[in-house]
Amino acid sequence: MRTLVSASHAVEDRWETALAHAQLSGPKFIALTVLIEAGEPLSLGDLAARLTCVRSNITQLVDRLEADRLVRRVEDPTDRRGKRAEVTALGVQRQAAGERQVQKVLKELDKILAGCDRQAMERMLTALL
Repeated sequence: MRTLVSASHAVEDRWETALAHAQLSGPKFIALTVLIEAGEPLSLGDLAARLTCVRSNITQLVDRLEADRLVRRVEDPTDRRGKRAEVTALGVQRQAAGERQVQKVLKELDKILAGCDRQAMERMLTALL
């Protein structure tokens, strides 16, 4: 089990290091990806639900994304008190750069795991979920 936890930390470190090259953190990258995939601005509640995160954490994350000019808050057409998060052009560019970095990490990991029994590994990891 210790090896599994250590491997998880090593993969997370590679992921975070790669995303840092795109000036992103893991949470920022994932939030931008969700917003882009949605194809429209999302309420903070919807974004929190899609990220399975509490609303207060999303508010702080969107604050940081907004400070970096990666998203902006826009009016919610269905609720005049509400706001939605909308990705900016810079946000789209950074997410794409982050995606390229993530793909490099995935290719690296594929090489490392090339000789492993992937089906057995997948069964083992799935059993833990």
